[in-house]
Amino acid sequence: MADTPASVSARTGWSVVAQTGAALAAAMGVGRFVFTPVLPLMEAQAHLLPSQASTLATSNYLGYLLGALLGVAVPSLSRTRLASRVSGVVLVASLAAMPLTHDLAAWVAIRGIAGLASAVVFMVAGNTILTRLAGARAHVVGWAYGGVGAGIAASGVLIAVIRSIGDWQAAWWSAAGLTALLLALGWSVGEPSAGRAPAPAATRTPDGPRHHRWFAVLAASYFLEGAGYIIAGTFLVAAVTASGPGWLSSSVWTLVGVAAVPSCAAWTWLSTRMSRPTLITGALVLQAVGIALPALTAAAPAAVVSALLFGATFVGITTLSLATGRHLRVPRAIAILTTGYGVGQVVGPQVVAPTLGSGYHTALLIGAGLVLLAGAGAALLRVRFPHHGEPHRHHRRPHATRPVQEATAAEAARAKAT
Repeated sequence: MADTPASVSARTGWSVVAQTGAALAAAMGVGRFVFTPVLPLMEAQAHLLPSQASTLATSNYLGYLLGALLGVAVPSLSRTRLASRVSGVVLVASLAAMPLTHDLAAWVAIRGIAGLASAVVFMVAGNTILTRLAGARAHVVGWAYGGVGAGIAASGVLIAVIRSIGDWQAAWWSAAGLTALLLALGWSVGEPSAGRAPAPAATRTPDGPRHHRWFAVLAASYFLEGAGYIIAGTFLVAAVTASGPGWLSSSVWTLVGVAAVPSCAAWTWLSTRMSRPTLITGALVLQAVGIALPALTAAAPAAVVSALLFGATFVGITTLSLATGRHLRVPRAIAILTTGYGVGQVVGPQVVAPTLGSGYHTALLIGAGLVLLAGAGAALLRVRFPHHGEPHRHHRRPHATRPVQEATAAEAARAKAT
């Protein structure tokens, strides 16, 4: 039977999902976050101190923030296939270089370069989603961003295997190999040339009244989320490893990834039925509980619940927050929120660094507290929030508002400067 135009379009959309998802898995799930499951191995075998781990994490986040800002200053870096490919090669090389030295200063530089390279790949993938999936349903865009979770899950499984047969050096080399494989699958992501193209209509600031008062509250909440979530994103596995059984420490990061895969699609779907400020508040409270659990008890079920709650919320919060920023119609809302979130991620590990000498429990509690404060801010956002035009007001998604909603998840590419 011949393919109909609709079926061909659907196949093309899912092909874009697969390619961009692979690029996001490489840039974020492995290239950026593989340090989390590798950290316990480096502590045990390379004698990396917790305070030094915090420094390495901060270097990576600074590099990512710099990459995101370069993407704003030089737009071609965030769009073109060449930029993605060059950055991907640099990212793989940086992962492979980690085992070649024991010098902390060299590690700091390498992780900073990795952060910058992963930011470029992430932005190119995000812009590809924005342009090539502009006519797709919102949940399809959400599944593309599920690539972040898929990369986290894959790296978790990989490092769990390496722990039983190799050392910390083998972990980094295997991570480099996995990243190369994922980037090969996403090799065609990006525009073929650096030609200047007009921004898609879905990414422009909507016309209408602007609501700076609510946006200021959102920006403060999002900054606190960036500072709080990254503490768990860096130290969760190390905390579970220090107090839990070996099988749990090997699987907790995989659980984070598994929970993250469908989360963006799920939160996007929920936003067509409920207020985004309400969803953000609920997601932040759930995330705070998840971050605090391993600090309150060493019981295995608590660690499992923690991983699932963390994975199910951290990408969704980004998606919902960016959509809310666009809804408030403040100029350069995405750039402002992204920058604040990125600064929060740089600040977070440094805030808890003085507490790491006695383990990770205090750090996790601080992280949970920051996220809970973010939740309080999101709750304030609900007070007399201007809901005009939101699809949940009519319990359906009006055709006229679909382009803005479908661009929402794609704009997360600018959020994880993350």
